[in-house]
Amino acid sequence: MQQSGKWVPRLLIGLTVAFLTLFLIVPLLFVLAQAFSRGLGVYLSSITDTYAMQALALTLVTVLVAVAVNTIFGLFAAWSLTRYRFFGYKILNTFVDLPLSVSPVIAGLIFLLTFGRFSPIYPLLTTAGIRVVYAIPGIVLATIFVTLPYVSREIIPVLDARGTDEEEAAALMGAGGFTIFRKITFPHIKWALLYGIVLCTARALGEFGAVSVLSGRLRGRTLTLPLYIESLYQEYSYAPAFAVSSILVVLAILILIVKTVIEYKGDKRGDL
Repeated sequence: MQQSGKWVPRLLIGLTVAFLTLFLIVPLLFVLAQAFSRGLGVYLSSITDTYAMQALALTLVTVLVAVAVNTIFGLFAAWSLTRYRFFGYKILNTFVDLPLSVSPVIAGLIFLLTFGRFSPIYPLLTTAGIRVVYAIPGIVLATIFVTLPYVSREIIPVLDARGTDEEEAAALMGAGGFTIFRKITFPHIKWALLYGIVLCTARALGEFGAVSVLSGRLRGRTLTLPLYIESLYQEYSYAPAFAVSSILVVLAILILIVKTVIEYKGDKRGDL
């Protein structure tokens, strides 16, 4: 029994390593190998191509806006759902998770119907000179939607675990709301907040489905990096497609490093 017990963890660890190797490490190595398959010159020209740079710039701007909006929303939502009980609390709590259960393609179609040509508000948008569908605002809105819960869902468990005793004591001593948040609440949630931001960033970088529906796939205008890679692949430009894919691989590795550091620091302080 003791010998069989020793083999169980080894078997589980071996299966985990084998699975990760087969489905993660090998594909990543294949991407990098294909990226350099036609030489360093083709690789450099592919990743510095004008359209590739425009796609990268649009992707980074979209991620920046989406993360900023969802960070603010996440703080507000987490505070509301942990510090107050109100009519519709459970409904709001469920709606926060809605983007996780809705297909990104369906999310794109929702925004297409809401802001597209057949929408009742389309004439108002046209009159105001606002274009959402097949334009950058649509891409940003879609990305915000699919990444909506990531920040709030990291903060809520920390706020629930901490309780309200310290905040109530500070309020009784005359501290204002902002002072309480800055000196008592924020130090406890900062690592969870950073962790949520990292997850939100990673999800936003790789978003494809919802953005694909709303972008119109206009090269140099509404193609994010994932869409540009798919466009190159559909044109049988395999080496450039994998070369540009390596940019996302590098960004993913950087995000993974940041995530690991945050996890380590958060666990060390007991805030994750």
